[in-house]
Amino acid sequence: MKTAFVTGATGFLGVNLVRLLLEDGWKVIALHRKSSNLTYLKRFNVELKEGSVTDKESLMAAIPESVDAIFHVAATTSMWSKNNAQQYQDNVVGTRNMVEVALAKKAVRFVHTSSVSAFGHHQNKIDETVKPNALQCQVNYNKTKYLAELEVDKAIKNGLDAVLVNPCDIIGPFDSHNWAQLFQAVYNDDVPGIPPGNGSFCHVDDVARAHIAAYEKGRAGERYLLGGDFLESG
Repeated sequence: MKTAFVTGATGFLGVNLVRLLLEDGWKVIALHRKSSNLTYLKRFNVELKEGSVTDKESLMAAIPESVDAIFHVAATTSMWSKNNAQQYQDNVVGTRNMVEVALAKKAVRFVHTSSVSAFGHHQNKIDETVKPNALQCQVNYNKTKYLAELEVDKAIKNGLDAVLVNPCDIIGPFDSHNWAQLFQAVYNDDVPGIPPGNGSFCHVDDVARAHIAAYEKGRAGERYLLGGDFLESG
């Protein structure tokens, strides 16, 4: 039985990843903060470890030696500028802590959940070879996800076997804060209007499966964009 250590396991993507890992026969150790809502996660047979990605000592205590896989899903996705300082701590410093502990614990493979936002804003279609411009963006989330990738890159140079995945817009079960809020508002006729826009949408099961595929088949140091149907409004 392989063992997976999962951060962000109480979140939308994390819960679905845990579910699929268990279906595949993995043992799952799930990191959660003291304040985390465990309602969804407690539905599954997982080993719970209290800690935080910003508390390196808690990670050293929680992550077992030579764990088969670390899935680092945790991130702060807020778009409010008042959360910028905490977002940097969670996304950048938290990732730095995770890769340093992964190296210390000799993790077999590290799968980092980044985002398409780490590439920044581009006028044309992009693939994994496009040079990111996230540091020129006004959105702090984009910047921190790119900076987090650089932390993983540094660890790879120091010997960490890591791959990165970059999901686009994710929809599916256990979502309570993301697109589900907009869908419910539309259903309840609480949206006065929607401006023009577009995005690449993918189901959370496909994204979670891609994480597992990245563990099984990904090449160390590579990034994989996880897209889906391209949709537009307006």
